[in-house]
Amino acid sequence: MATDAVKTKVVKDKRDKVICPECFNETNIISDFSTGDQICGECGLVISEKIIDQGPEWRAFNVAERDKRARTGSPISMTVFDKGLSTMIDSHDKDYYGNKIKPKKRAQIYRMRKWDNRTRIHDAIAKNLSKAMSELDRLSSQLEIPKDIKQEAAFLYRKALDSGKIKGRNIAGMMTAALYAACRLRNMPRTFDDFQRFSKLSKKSLRKFYRIFVETMSIKVPLADPKSYIPRFCAALKLSIHVQNKVYEILSDIKGKNISSGRDPTKLAAAAIYIAGILEGEKRTQKEIAQVANISEVTLRNRYKEIAKILKIRLEF
Repeated sequence: MATDAVKTKVVKDKRDKVICPECFNETNIISDFSTGDQICGECGLVISEKIIDQGPEWRAFNVAERDKRARTGSPISMTVFDKGLSTMIDSHDKDYYGNKIKPKKRAQIYRMRKWDNRTRIHDAIAKNLSKAMSELDRLSSQLEIPKDIKQEAAFLYRKALDSGKIKGRNIAGMMTAALYAACRLRNMPRTFDDFQRFSKLSKKSLRKFYRIFVETMSIKVPLADPKSYIPRFCAALKLSIHVQNKVYEILSDIKGKNISSGRDPTKLAAAAIYIAGILEGEKRTQKEIAQVANISEVTLRNRYKEIAKILKIRLEF
């Protein structure tokens, strides 16, 4: 590797990436902030010198030291009613050094914390968002919704609230509708039955709020794909990968047929799993599959008979 700094023109492409002018390497560029040099990792050419260190002026050797010395807060998040921009008095009742606060001072801090919460939530929009984001946290935790979909739901709700189209509506219902819409947009296999299980509203009310939310926001929600429910149902039924592949094959064969249009995707997925289990020698009872898919056994029988008739499959019990 070259020891002396070579003054040469730094070549950059259209995306502002540094390219070595000697060997045209762009993937192995080493930035040594201790010496202020930018070095090519292939040929050893010092591309530039006296580069600016964009990091902090302090050093940390573990996570605890880094957290203690950091002077910045958490990143902006859509799932917090104020996006995480405001400060908050902690509720651990300990000082900076970790010692417990005296009872007299603790009562004073309790009053300060109460007034701090009141000043942060002072208008109708903040109160609405505070209640909606609390409901979003609860539902996301119980339904095991990933963080990216949770952020998408918070963004959709904020957009609807700013437009004024959901003013006066039930906050919990509209937030649940936004979360369900986000799941559909990101192809996350969650049904109305899953949401109704943890929501305080009826299934009929949830459908109504979802329809209102989609129509007012003009969201183009894609049709639910039965294949997206297969990994979840097969995992709950403890079926092998061979059965899953057979289910995918069955659903691909009936795609475009009359049975696949206008049908509930969970019912088609459950019926395909029942048929694939029999064909692959890993049969599960109708009751087990119906419980996992949250449908009735009668519906399951009707769907698998229709699929077997279209594909001309003869089931041997």
